[in-house]
Amino acid sequence: MAGLPYIVGNWKMNGTRAMLAEARAIDRAASRFPGVQVALAPPFTLVNAMREAASDIGVGGQDCHVQASGAFTGDVSAALLADAGADFVIVGHSERRALHGETNQLVRDKAEAAQAAGLGVILCVGETEAERDSGSAETVVTDQLAGSLPQGEEAAAKLSVAYEPVWAIGTGRVPSVGDVGAMHRAIREKLTATYGEAGAAVRILYGGSVNAGNASELLAADEVGGALVGGASLTAEAFTAIIGAAAALAEQA
Repeated sequence: MAGLPYIVGNWKMNGTRAMLAEARAIDRAASRFPGVQVALAPPFTLVNAMREAASDIGVGGQDCHVQASGAFTGDVSAALLADAGADFVIVGHSERRALHGETNQLVRDKAEAAQAAGLGVILCVGETEAERDSGSAETVVTDQLAGSLPQGEEAAAKLSVAYEPVWAIGTGRVPSVGDVGAMHRAIREKLTATYGEAGAAVRILYGGSVNAGNASELLAADEVGGALVGGASLTAEAFTAIIGAAAALAEQA
């Protein structure tokens, strides 16, 4: 694992212009923790406004289309996100996979389109509760990853992977630290098998009910390079506590 801890907030379908005050507060907090890379992914409608309101954090989109432009009503391309000021995009989130039927191939195509537009990519993978209970979680996640990873010489350089067990997202349930470490090691093995030495530098984030109370323990797990945070990223108070936990661990390293 290389690079600064990466703490990313996914606002999902939440946030109006009034919430830019929280983004500005998060931005100010991030400036106090230079040892942590911080970013927010607001709804598309706030990307440009957030980029203008914040100077110390990354700003990204929550999804993108595979095409750069065209007759795709309601979709947003990576090129449009970049033009709005985004520097990264999330692809393959379990909510997109489950609710929109996104396949591994589609996720890979989106990741490659995003990277071609100059954006970083946070690629999400994760198993369902039934898959975890059946003992097939690692196989499911590594197969999902293998089918979704962008290809190309520079693909790993602009990539992070987020492991989000579907059953832990927004539920308050989290896997054990041992299970998190085991899954992250399996993901690392797949990354290095795919990209060689470059795969060792890809940060692997944990996501799924991360909060101020459990952040330190989860971030200390083996091969965890940051967190993808949902509900706890909607307020500066809750999100800053997670950033602070990452900073404290980085200082100890």
